[in-house]
Amino acid sequence: MKRLMWFGWRALMFLALAAAALALWKRQEIARLLAVNSLFSENRIVVNFSSMDSIFPNRRMQRGDAPPSPLPRGTPVRLPDAVDNWIRARNVTALVVLKDGRIVADDYFLGTGPDDLRISWSVAKSWLSALFGILLEEGAIGSLDDPVTGYVPELRGSAYEGATIRNVLNMASGIAFNEDYLDYHSDINRMGRVLALGGSMDAFATGQNRRRDEPGRSWLYVSIDTHVIGMVIRGATGRSIPELMEEKLIVPMGLEKAPYYITDGKGVAFVLGGLNMTTRDYARLGLMFLQDGELNGRRIVPRAWVAASTAPSAPTEPGAEQYGYQWWLPADAAEGEFFARGIYGQYVYVNRPRGVVIAVNAADRGFREEGVAEQNIAMFRQIADAL
Repeated sequence: MKRLMWFGWRALMFLALAAAALALWKRQEIARLLAVNSLFSENRIVVNFSSMDSIFPNRRMQRGDAPPSPLPRGTPVRLPDAVDNWIRARNVTALVVLKDGRIVADDYFLGTGPDDLRISWSVAKSWLSALFGILLEEGAIGSLDDPVTGYVPELRGSAYEGATIRNVLNMASGIAFNEDYLDYHSDINRMGRVLALGGSMDAFATGQNRRRDEPGRSWLYVSIDTHVIGMVIRGATGRSIPELMEEKLIVPMGLEKAPYYITDGKGVAFVLGGLNMTTRDYARLGLMFLQDGELNGRRIVPRAWVAASTAPSAPTEPGAEQYGYQWWLPADAAEGEFFARGIYGQYVYVNRPRGVVIAVNAADRGFREEGVAEQNIAMFRQIADAL
C-alpha cells in the first residue's frame, strides 16, 4: 500500500510539474485567452478598448516628423439636446465633430481622453480600402476583376476559389461564415481565439472551405473577406500592410499620434479590425474622404477610388443598408452620405452636402440590439442638420 501511495504521489507531482511547465511555456497565449474572455466585460470594456497593446501582440507605425495636419477649432456649437442621452445610452467614449474641416465638438467620456489610441474594430476595413485604392492606381494590382487566387495562390481549393477582388471587396465572396458575436462557436469567435492563441490568420483564411453561394450573386457581411484583401495586397507588393499603410496613408495624412495594428502570432496585421488610433485621427479619414481624397491640400487617395468605394456596389437586399468597397451607406443615403462602422459603436460618418464628419468611439455592449444602428445614423443626421 505504501509503495502504491508513493507511486501515486510521484504521478501527481509529475502531472503538477508538467502542468506548470505547460503553463509557463504557453503563459502568453493563456494570458491573451483570459484577456479575450473578459475583453467585453462591463467592468473592463472601456479600459480594454484604449489599451489593446497591453493585451495583444502589435506593430506600431511611424507618423513621420512633420506637424499633424491641421484641424482648426471652429466656433463651439450646441449640439441637439438628444445627444446627451444618446451618449449615455450608447456608452460613447469619444465624439469628434467637424464642420467644413473645423472642430466644433471634441468630447471624451467615461474616464478616457483625447490621446487614447482606441480600437477601430471594423472601421479599419475602410482604412484598408483607402490603401487598396492607392495601390490600384499605382498599378500594383491589375484589376478588381482579377481572381484573388492570382495574388494568393494559397487560396486555391478554398471557398475563395473563383472569387474576384471585387467580390471580396464588397462582401459578395459567397463563402459561408457565421459573424454572430454572441455565439461562442461562430466563425468570427473562432477567429478571435486564433488571434488570442497566437495562431495564423492566413491559415484561418485558407482553411475556409464552405460556400453558401456563387461569388458575386448575393451579399453577406463576412469579416474574413477583409483579411483576404490584405493577403491580396501583400501578395501583389511583397510588403506588409503596416509598412504600406505608414508610407501611403499615415505619414502623408499627418496623424497626431503614431497608430498601431494588433497582429496575429506570425506578426501579420489584423487588418479587419485591429487598427488603433486617436478619435481625431479617425476624423481625419472622414475629412479626407469628404474632400474627395485630399487632406491639407495634398492628394492622398485617388478621387475615382473615393467615389467608387463609397458608392453602393454590393448586391444587398432592396430597402436594406447598402455596401460599397468596405464602406457602408444608409438604406436611404443622400448623395455623398456614407460611413465606416465597427462593433461596439465605432463610426466615421461623412455627410458631404452638410460638410460634416462625425467620429465616434464607444463601448456599447448593446450595439446589436434591434434598431440601435438606425438610431445612431439618425443621431448623426440630426447633428449634421443642426450645424
